[in-house]
Amino acid sequence: MHLTELDQECLLHLFSYLDKDSCRSLSLTCVRLRQVFLDPQLWTLLHFRSLCELRRDNYVLGSSLRYLAVCWHSSRVKVCNIEDWMKTTFQKDLCRKHESLVSDFLERVCHMCPNLLSLTLSGCGHVMDRDVINVLQSCRRLHSLSLENCARMTDSVLQAVVDHGHSLTEMRVDFCRNVTQAGLQEVRDKRPEVHLSALHSADMIPDSKPEEKTQTRRALQKFLIFS
Repeated sequence: MHLTELDQECLLHLFSYLDKDSCRSLSLTCVRLRQVFLDPQLWTLLHFRSLCELRRDNYVLGSSLRYLAVCWHSSRVKVCNIEDWMKTTFQKDLCRKHESLVSDFLERVCHMCPNLLSLTLSGCGHVMDRDVINVLQSCRRLHSLSLENCARMTDSVLQAVVDHGHSLTEMRVDFCRNVTQAGLQEVRDKRPEVHLSALHSADMIPDSKPEEKTQTRRALQKFLIFS
């Protein structure tokens, strides 16, 4: 029996053992296998290990997507997490090449994946509050949200969990320096059914504007002069 003589269910099962690149390569061999590649049922889980993978055409977004993870572990994550006003020109140029990648991708998810159940973002230093809030508003069945080392997350996301995360049962905000204890407590008080984890987040030094740092420094200098 030739491979293409198998029914759709068998072919989907075979494709499920392949990585995204192998799926795409196999799909280019004939129309029948291309149809299998484009079947949304094949793409219930997507895991991206680098931002460049988001640019590829080796996956399909659709209503069958249930579990999504974008986990970037790279030395460049440290550059992304530096406050914008502190970055050198070189660092800004590095970030400019990918700073909207995850945000643009999540916008597509909001429009195409309403049945998403789980979202994990790790090392996505340029993702903004509004990106995650849009997901919470669009994917009403989301029950698990994990944010790790996403420096631009603030209490606005926590408030959105209270307002829009009606299906959430689990949330992690680990190493997110702009999340506060007050925001975390708001979730615990108003959504006690959500299992909330916040490893180190509220204990880290939050971002501040240059003038805020200058004012703090001047106040300290005055204190030392007159004490």
